[in-house]
Order: sequence, then C-alpha cells, then structure tokens
Amino acid sequence: MTLWQHLDEPAQVLVCGASRGIGLAMTRQLLARPEVGRVWAVARQASQSVELAQLQAQQGERLRCLDVDASDEVALAGLAAEVRALTPRLHLLLCTTGVLQGGAAKAEKGLAQLDLAGLQATFQANAFAPILLLKHLLPLLRGRHPCRVAALSARVGSIADNRLGGWYSYRASKAALNQLLHTASIELRRLNPNSCVLSLHPGTTDTELSKPFQANVPAEKLFTTEFAATQLLALVEQHGPEQSGTFWAWDGSAIPW
Repeated sequence: MTLWQHLDEPAQVLVCGASRGIGLAMTRQLLARPEVGRVWAVARQASQSVELAQLQAQQGERLRCLDVDASDEVALAGLAAEVRALTPRLHLLLCTTGVLQGGAAKAEKGLAQLDLAGLQATFQANAFAPILLLKHLLPLLRGRHPCRVAALSARVGSIADNRLGGWYSYRASKAALNQLLHTASIELRRLNPNSCVLSLHPGTTDTELSKPFQANVPAEKLFTTEFAATQLLALVEQHGPEQSGTFWAWDGSAIPW
C-alpha cells in the first residue's frame, strides 16, 4: 500500500523550497492529487513567485504560500505556529532547499579553496536548515498517523561512493544531512511508529544549482524538474516505516552511506 492508501483523511503537506526547481514541480504534482487536502508552499520569497501565484489562483485555500527563511529559527517557530493553527498533523514534509555554489558557498576543487565562510554557508543551507525545519514541525508529526519526511541529499554525500574527491563543503554537508536525518528517523519512530524519514538523491536535474556543471552531462542524464519530482514522490509514496532512515536514488536504488 502507498502512503495515499494508508490515509483516512485529506493529506496535509508542507514543501520547503517550493518556489522553484524540484520543490515547485513537487508542489504542482501534489496539488493534482485528489488525496491532498492542503499544501503549504514555503520559500524565502514564496509570495513573489509567479508560478505559485498562478497555482494559488487555481487552487484557492488548498495552497498556502508562506515566506520563510529556513535558516531562521524565529521564522521557523512562526511557521510551525501558523500550520498548527489550521491542522493538528502533517502527513508529508518535503525539504528541497540546498546550495552548491553561490554567495560564500563554493564548489571547491582542492583544500586550498576551502574557507570557513564557505563551509558555514554550505552547511547552513544543506544540513542545518532541513533539520531545524524538522525540529520545529515535529509536534505535527507525532502520533500514529501515516507521515513521511524527505529531504534532498546527493549521491556525492555518500562516503562509500566518493572516488573523485573535490566539492568538500557540498559532499560533507550532504553527508551531515544524511546522518541528521538517520538520527531523526530513530527518534521519530518512537514518537510515531507510522513515520518514515528518507534521504533522496534526485539525479542531475536542470536547476539553478546544477547549471554551472551541466556541460559534461549527457542529455539523457540531465533530468527535467517534473521528471525528478515524479520519481522522488514515487519513492516517498512507496516507502514506509520499514525503510525509515535510508538513502535512495531517483531510480529506486539504495545508496551506501
């Protein structure tokens, strides 16, 4: 049985990073599902997204767009309070935020390019923000209702699979995210035996994050955001408590830690 088949009420869903890329595609696809009662579309500038505005015009109260910086704990506390005011529980929590290069963050090729500001910025976006989001929304995941939590990791975050080196900050931050999610899955299992927490690798997807690195990617290996969203949502739907705390690629293959 899929997640949707386990539900006995309309699904309450929150997507962080919903204003663009895979997060926007996931939001669009989730709203197309009759099982979904409401989607909270969260992003730093969700209210300025033309695409989200168009969806909201179509969906009305089924879509709520909220401007939240996931690295700001005060903002996350406010988000949790706003969601709790409308629902006692979440069935699906998705986090698609992340950075590879931009601002202080950089895709370092060697140790000489490392600096503290870059490490901190990369870890803030890729590891700290997703786990703090989960921390603040935890009361909505407790209980016995079916719930799924998933965040976008990356195959390069696998220590066992690292044969090329480079991208120090990005690799390490995704490895940290995997450990944080795995640890959270153990706690959440005690708080809700019907929960499942997943780390997901979307493959190389045509987004702002990957654009500077697409030149050597074969066309058939560069995915559209809609394709990536479809594949990842299928993984979330199909995996349950028995797979909580695991790491999966877009094609359904398990990734070693």
